[in-house]
Amino acid sequence: QAQLMESGGGLVQAGGSLKLSCGVSGRIAGINEMGWYRQAPGRKQRDLVAVIGSGGSTNYADSVKGRFTIAADNAKIKVDLQMNSLKPEDTAVYYCNVNSILWNFWGRGTQVTVSS
Repeated sequence: QAQLMESGGGLVQAGGSLKLSCGVSGRIAGINEMGWYRQAPGRKQRDLVAVIGSGGSTNYADSVKGRFTIAADNAKIKVDLQMNSLKPEDTAVYYCNVNSILWNFWGRGTQVTVSS
């Protein structure tokens, strides 16, 4: 079964930037969309950060619009998240997601910590 692998998390000061990347080992057919979700400290659910459809349409959480940019390579099944002007409230575990017609794949998550 295909597995997603995230990289690029870490510790950064407020106002700084990080780039998250997600690749896949194996094959995934029938991709609907790829994206990033996050789980903030103390929250039980994962919240949408940004997604990109197979046709290139994007959707961002209001809190990250203008600061984060998602980009994907459907052929390579790779999705990146460029995060600029980071704020302490962006601190969370960030999860890569690939939604296909047969399954919803999740990565294990990468920690992003933004210090004030």
